[in-house]
Amino acid sequence: MVAFACGQADAFALLFERYNQPLFGFFARRVAEPAVAEELAQETFLALLRAASRYQPTALFRTYIYAVAFKILSAHRRKVAFRSLFLGKPDAENQPDAGPSEHSSVLANLLVRQAIARLDNLDREVLLLREFEQLSYTEIAEVLRLPLNTVRSRIFRARSALQEILSAPAHTTFAAPQMGFEEQV
Repeated sequence: MVAFACGQADAFALLFERYNQPLFGFFARRVAEPAVAEELAQETFLALLRAASRYQPTALFRTYIYAVAFKILSAHRRKVAFRSLFLGKPDAENQPDAGPSEHSSVLANLLVRQAIARLDNLDREVLLLREFEQLSYTEIAEVLRLPLNTVRSRIFRARSALQEILSAPAHTTFAAPQMGFEEQV
């Protein structure tokens, strides 16, 4: 990023190549639509382009880019919430994909995704940053602007809650669809 800020255009191509897939994964685990995840990843790179002249290497670049991505995700969530609340559009972002599947691994992934969605927002974010983005506790603290010990306790709490949700009996683990059982038959 420093090289790009100094005028080396090919340095940005290297950053894009290195971080495009991890950023897509970051967003894909947090929004339901892959196209939206791709758009948010591109928006993150646009933000990097705009801020290149102001970039100060005070932390690892990985921490910096995830902090930018987190801010973009927060803005996206606010937009979705606004549309849902004021324009009456359904919040499709947070609803899991509902396609039939014959593969147990797909079902397991769906169950884990639904269980993670049930966690407290902050617990969910620290867990996803740690387990999927592989950020260190220190990096998570910097990205979320939290004390290090808070990150540690939140990760422990999130893992415990996730284990409890996943070990609950199947009929009580996840909420039934919006229509009643009688309406489905």
